[in-house]
Amino acid sequence: ISVRGIAGLGDVAEVRKSFNRHLHFTLVKDRNVATPRDYYFALAHTVRDHLVGRWIRTQQHYYERDPKRIYYLSLEFYMGRTLQNTMVNLGLQNACDEAIYQLGLDLEELEEIEEDAGLGNGGLGRLAACFLDSMATLGLAAYGYGIRYEFGIFNQKIVDGWQVEEADDWLRYGNPWEKARPEYMLPVHFYGRVDHTPEGVKWVDTQVVLAMPYDTPVPGYKNNTVNTMRLWSAKAPNDFNLQEFNVGDYIEAVLDRNLAENISRVLYPNDNFFEGKELRLKQEYFVVAATLQDIIRRFKSSKFGCRDPVRTCFETFPDKVAIQLNDTHPALSIPELMRILVDVEKVDWDKAWEITKRTCAYTNHTVLPEALERWPVSMFEKLLPRHLEIIYALNQMHLDRVAALYPGDIDRLRRMSVIEEGDCKRINMAHLCVIGSHAVNGVARIHSDIVKNSVFKDFYELEPEKFQNKTNGITPRRWLLLCNPGLADVIAEKIGEDFITDLSQLKKLLDFINNETFIRDVAKVKQENKLKFAAYLEEQYKVKINPSSMFDVQVKRIHEYKRQLLNCLHAITLYNRIRSDPSKSFVPRTIMIGGKAAPGYHMAKMIIKLITSVGEVINNDPYVGDKLKVIFLENYRVSLAEKVIPAADLSQQISTAGTEASGTGNMKFMVNGALTIGTMDGANVEMAEEAGEDNLFIFGMRVEDVEALDRKGYNAQEYYERLPELRQAVDQIRSGFFSPRDPSCFKDVVNMLMYHDRFKVFADYEAYIKCQGQVDKLFMDPREWTKKVIRNIACSGKFSSDRTITEYAREIWGVEPSATKIPPPNLPKD
Repeated sequence: ISVRGIAGLGDVAEVRKSFNRHLHFTLVKDRNVATPRDYYFALAHTVRDHLVGRWIRTQQHYYERDPKRIYYLSLEFYMGRTLQNTMVNLGLQNACDEAIYQLGLDLEELEEIEEDAGLGNGGLGRLAACFLDSMATLGLAAYGYGIRYEFGIFNQKIVDGWQVEEADDWLRYGNPWEKARPEYMLPVHFYGRVDHTPEGVKWVDTQVVLAMPYDTPVPGYKNNTVNTMRLWSAKAPNDFNLQEFNVGDYIEAVLDRNLAENISRVLYPNDNFFEGKELRLKQEYFVVAATLQDIIRRFKSSKFGCRDPVRTCFETFPDKVAIQLNDTHPALSIPELMRILVDVEKVDWDKAWEITKRTCAYTNHTVLPEALERWPVSMFEKLLPRHLEIIYALNQMHLDRVAALYPGDIDRLRRMSVIEEGDCKRINMAHLCVIGSHAVNGVARIHSDIVKNSVFKDFYELEPEKFQNKTNGITPRRWLLLCNPGLADVIAEKIGEDFITDLSQLKKLLDFINNETFIRDVAKVKQENKLKFAAYLEEQYKVKINPSSMFDVQVKRIHEYKRQLLNCLHAITLYNRIRSDPSKSFVPRTIMIGGKAAPGYHMAKMIIKLITSVGEVINNDPYVGDKLKVIFLENYRVSLAEKVIPAADLSQQISTAGTEASGTGNMKFMVNGALTIGTMDGANVEMAEEAGEDNLFIFGMRVEDVEALDRKGYNAQEYYERLPELRQAVDQIRSGFFSPRDPSCFKDVVNMLMYHDRFKVFADYEAYIKCQGQVDKLFMDPREWTKKVIRNIACSGKFSSDRTITEYAREIWGVEPSATKIPPPNLPKD
């Protein structure tokens, strides 16, 4: 059986007919010859036809039932490709495959034509995408709100070993999955000044930018529910700057429209790093202001297609609306909701504050200080003067409360203030989120503990009941069914198909850990995935790799805390061991590292250059042969993840304990049958708990060891002097062994490792190398290796985003997931 849906003959004929209709009437028209892209669009439109009826019916269903609606606000949605995901969720994949085959085309080739929707940097944006899939699958009336960036995360080219960025013009050929909704266009105000009048507060003399919504359908898995992701695009109003027109400079005035429209032009490419640019603050307010108007319009008019306000009292607002803030980027929702309630809707201040707090909830995604948003007050004063007044007033209320509870504790007031005093007064957005929300959560148990015990310790002491943990998850539709159909089939054969919407059912696989057929089948799927990925690498990168070698993979954003350098030192150490005794038998490895560096992050770019330089030397050394290869995977993105993750044997999750909030790549590898080498950080801790610590390769310092080392003082020099293999590797990097044409190329990297390494790479080197030895040992026993793989897959059920969203729904939003299937469009409603 295949979990991709049964291809009934009627379905296949219908798909063919629809495909041909789209090809001839909507696309090719006056051209005689169709291109591969025409075929892709014809198929996309064919699949989209199956969505539209369900989409309309879902939205009607919500208006009839008037449930509490969930609004997930995020500056990033890292969706990847949509075609295959839609076919999977609608159960159309086999019918489409067969129809396309009968037409003499190849479905996989058509899927490859689609551009990734790369509207995110990494984990935070991809989590938002998984959450949308789960919310639809769980039948929640949920909406994703964000920005329709014209240019998403840059495309990465590697030129002479260095990262070079190229603009990601993902909309160049159009996007068949979105629907523009100009009838819901809304104004967003910036700048201006505040007037305090007897009739109330007025924000006047503002500049207006229009927010044009584009809707993308989000289908649940085989339940006929189709939710909406609404992304805003900035448009200049028609009278924009035409005061200049009066002095005759019409051309200039029209060109100036770009200033307004730049707001949605490009995604800021920083991950875990705050860049305090005015344009970024504009983006954050733009999405919040447009979204809140939309939320309030929908709250007021509860009938389908009705624009007339039905509700005018805001008393019930928190019973009908939940707003989830994905990190602090949409934090302005809090003062903006206050502004609308108090200034526009004339709600009493204290009542408005109660409504705001009951409506909003905040997810924290990082504990790194450089990632926390702290906006200069002067920027607010200019751009959002009314919001600054509101934030000052909220802060005063908050500090009065703290002062009453802790009289005389001035230092506590300073620590807990939303406004940070200093040379440059700043607004601490995380503090604003904590005081303005009824729930604050971290994204893995260890991270939520750090949030309570250090980052927001004072706030936790004040209101412990606010703080929760919601361990991240991934959608099993994209990250198992879609990307690893072979494994999904082998699992379904043993335990049925229910695991697709209830991943905890994978526990049933524990009964088959010693089943020889199952062990063989799982190993066979992995080998096929490896062969396929090896062929892909050969075609794309012209590198030949040994498909029976261990595929050792680390793919994620390049960042010092994720410690790609530790991985690199291991590669050099292995190389030196092979060189010192070429006749000795070695477990062959292909080390693959992929990820993008923020364009302004010098050290991250140096790390990429080092990896590519080390690869250059190792891969061309005849002594090494195919025992060891180091490959940098260029332009790592969602669609590449879908290929590499199912092929991986070893997953590297090696951040310094206490720095990775959760990680979700770790979960994708686990469910796809790779074993994890990792530190006790983020969700690794819970993965080890689920599968048993001896079924992962856990090494290195724990959080308390890192803290102890901080107190004692970390001295890289002592490790360098004590560990000969480490010293040799560092000396080779320093001397130019890996950069003969530019011997001092890596001086900054060595200098950082020796004197400024916040993430203590050397401190974990010895334990890491030793642990890698255990990996080698187990890999030489394929049967035992595969048994551990099966145990890991069987214990990965907790890491479904369905479980995560069910917890958010019940414990934060106060709604219950629903298993009810909406009747499909071809059947009557009841």
